[in-house]
Amino acid sequence: MEKRYYQPEIETASHEQIKQWQNERLVKQVKHVWDNVPYYRKKMEEKGLTPDDIKGRDDLHKLPFITKADLREAYPYGLMGKPLKDCVRIQSTSGTTGKRVVAFYTQHDIDLWEDCCARAIMAAGGTDEDVCQVSYGYGLFTGGPGLNGGSHKVGCLTIPTSSGNTERQIMFIQDLQATILCCTPSYAAYLGESMKEMGLTPDQIPLKAGIFGAEAWSEEMRQDIQNTLGIKAYDIYGLTELSGPGVAFECSEQTGMHINEDHFIAEVIDPDTGEVLPEGSTGELVFTAITKEAFPLLRYRTRDICTLTRKACSCGRTHIKMSKPMGRSDDMLIIRGVNVFPSQIETVLLNNGYAANYQIIVDRVKNTDTLDVHVEMTPAMFTDNLGEIDRMQKELVADLRSMLGLTAKVTLVAPKSIVRSEGKAVRVIDKRKI
Repeated sequence: MEKRYYQPEIETASHEQIKQWQNERLVKQVKHVWDNVPYYRKKMEEKGLTPDDIKGRDDLHKLPFITKADLREAYPYGLMGKPLKDCVRIQSTSGTTGKRVVAFYTQHDIDLWEDCCARAIMAAGGTDEDVCQVSYGYGLFTGGPGLNGGSHKVGCLTIPTSSGNTERQIMFIQDLQATILCCTPSYAAYLGESMKEMGLTPDQIPLKAGIFGAEAWSEEMRQDIQNTLGIKAYDIYGLTELSGPGVAFECSEQTGMHINEDHFIAEVIDPDTGEVLPEGSTGELVFTAITKEAFPLLRYRTRDICTLTRKACSCGRTHIKMSKPMGRSDDMLIIRGVNVFPSQIETVLLNNGYAANYQIIVDRVKNTDTLDVHVEMTPAMFTDNLGEIDRMQKELVADLRSMLGLTAKVTLVAPKSIVRSEGKAVRVIDKRKI
């Protein structure tokens, strides 16, 4: 495959060059934050630090962390690094708990963010001859605006469909011959399912690549989407707090996501002690934004669990790679003392031929945690033969026990009976009062 980069001199820079950029930009950013963000300056002072203590990325571990709790406490303007008159936009999280995260952007911040998304599109094989359909939500959600801007920078014809209205999505894919699809993986799976029902085979679908993020998805789900749509499915990673999608992205190797290290320094820490772990260890991902002006977060705890590697990549990009997040340190389910990630459950379901349409319901009955997994049967396996359903349920119970180390109750339900999501899929309902 021909190697294509949006900014080759950056994406293939030597490790020495990357470290030099990071050292210079971190020193400058710490001074910027010290001078302009009283909230963070106070956190530094509490640790007895001044900007002079930070000479480069080797000193990064000295700085205090920023967490979601800090963002809530400082809401709305307490972490801004630029005057309001210099800011041109906000974006916000989908916000399922408490106050939303509101992130601020200067025009320079938006330009750099769009560059990162353009790199992701070109890493997925995109060029100025492609038609890129952006089916992430627009508005406050970062998915739509980020990929929209990146698509423009690459020079693709951009179809800003936003999420929802599946019939119209499919009409545009067919009529305008869309070649790249950007949306959540659960919505990509739903579009694939809908096209299959319309009798469309992969060779009748013009798409060649998909850039999917904003929620956890397994390798099995990737294969499922690739087979149904006849595409290569690429992962993209981002957080509103850091800009949005494009913090990291997959290349042709599809073995993890390159972090844009000229803009973000990544660390992996022990989520319990905060200690920085050596490369290759599994732990919580922490990011420092070294080029953001309006919302410059240092050592932001993402709660995502992953590993980092500098192993040489066949695509020629030299930036460090992060694994697909294996779950989260905060929404990881602890059931009867066992750590359970929804992605583990999804893997078992897909390996057994089920689609990725399921819901995990956790409750506590008589002081004991219960785990109930509702799974949609595919139209092909749907039956009203109770004996057959019982057999299928028992098979899944056994496979889940093998994967998780605990027993889950499995309930098979009719196709299409679990509500479809056009944004982030609601996979887990935790009814426990913990």
